[in-house]
Amino acid sequence: MSAGESDPDATDGGVESADMGDLFDELQELEDLVATDAAREQVRETMRVAMVASAAATPFGRVIHGFDRGDLAEALLGSLLFGIPMAVEGGTGEVAVFLTGHPGALGGTFLFAVGMVIGIIYVADIQDVRVYKPLFGLIPRRLVGVLGVSVVTATLLLTAWGRVDWGTPLLAVANVVVAFVPMSIGAALGDLLPGS
Repeated sequence: MSAGESDPDATDGGVESADMGDLFDELQELEDLVATDAAREQVRETMRVAMVASAAATPFGRVIHGFDRGDLAEALLGSLLFGIPMAVEGGTGEVAVFLTGHPGALGGTFLFAVGMVIGIIYVADIQDVRVYKPLFGLIPRRLVGVLGVSVVTATLLLTAWGRVDWGTPLLAVANVVVAFVPMSIGAALGDLLPGS
């Protein structure tokens, strides 16, 4: 590179360009290194300030951390937006009848939905989603929240509107699973797109 050219990956100080995700990573590393509780609390406070500043800047490209009532409400809204058409559509019942005769396809349909939600939240890079205080040290709270609100919403909506008969439990579960697929996708998108 000649003296007159500039490195597109560097800033004026010669440091590679960074985003809020990089800052958050650095602060988490710092939190692990500091020795006192007071210093750790100061690092956590700095992370909170950085997230608030990131939120004010843009709804996309922010670091998403934790899962609260607001996230749950957004997931519920997305679930309902994608799920209400499934609750009134007769094709849902037809697919459920098919799935009751093919238990492998029923399980595969459920696992497909779970995989789609994981992909939307953690792989598609719509937002920089961080796992915060996972359940049992392993299961992300956001994943449990999004899937949980989808299953509960599908079950309650289909039951309340008389679309399932729990006298035939396998058919009822198949109906719920069919409605769960788009509802879980809607819940994941509803949670992430507002950028909470």
